[in-house]
Amino acid sequence: MSQPSPLITTEQLAAILGDPDLRLYDCTTYNEPLPPGSDAPYRAVPGDKTFAAGHIPGADFLDLQGEFSDTSAQQFFMMPGVAQLEAAFGRHGADASRTIVLYSIGTMMWSTRFWWMLRSLGVDARVLDGGFDKWKEEGLPVETGAPKGYPPTTFKAAPHPGFFVDKTAVKARIGDPSTVTVNALGPQFHRGLEPSRYGRPGRVPGSVNVPAASLTNPDKTLTSLADAEAKFAAQGITRDKNVICYCGGGISATIDLLLLTQLGYDKLTLYDASMGEWARDPALPIETD
Repeated sequence: MSQPSPLITTEQLAAILGDPDLRLYDCTTYNEPLPPGSDAPYRAVPGDKTFAAGHIPGADFLDLQGEFSDTSAQQFFMMPGVAQLEAAFGRHGADASRTIVLYSIGTMMWSTRFWWMLRSLGVDARVLDGGFDKWKEEGLPVETGAPKGYPPTTFKAAPHPGFFVDKTAVKARIGDPSTVTVNALGPQFHRGLEPSRYGRPGRVPGSVNVPAASLTNPDKTLTSLADAEAKFAAQGITRDKNVICYCGGGISATIDLLLLTQLGYDKLTLYDASMGEWARDPALPIETD
């Protein structure tokens, strides 16, 4: 599937900020801790308050859990049905004819999640490299207040199968030499050396580790393609393999997926429920060091 570069720089965005075809969205969510013993791993809080405190001029706000996820699912952030997504994106004025730019605060993973969702629907989008943090650091314009939104439109999806897989598909691929399963969580969680808020510590058996955090720079931008290529290659991730990425809730793994896409990998998928489901299901195997 052809698409423009999935990244846009702050300089490039500043140059098109007044374009009437631009659809710019803050995608920020915060995972806030819950008291010990809570069933959920965290509380998913939309970033509407930080949006009101400061955002890129003209931007709208997208609530991932509230509007763009299957709220009937046990796990957070699960991909909902196409009809729900068409209605939600349409309410926010997005469609395939527009220049869609996504950004988030603190980490790019919220915007890369929306990028992967839109890509699965056959719609191109771009992610602001470095997000709002880099935009502010460079002294670029910021406005405050609630989102004004864009005129509603008709969003027509052209869904592509295979962008998301479930636990049955992941389990079936364990030990398959044609598949490499990639954990985007930190090494301490991959190895099961620390307690996990998702349940049992550890990883999907046989999976390798390329932490999303290792693919970002101090200024919140993504690492170079050469550095990313080296990190993936060191874990045996090659273009002939089917690649399944996962993390805690199907969010940070989309950073790995964006860089793999830029590098020309095309056999990519996301385990949507990730460790939020796997670690809590005693019927699923888990591996630790």
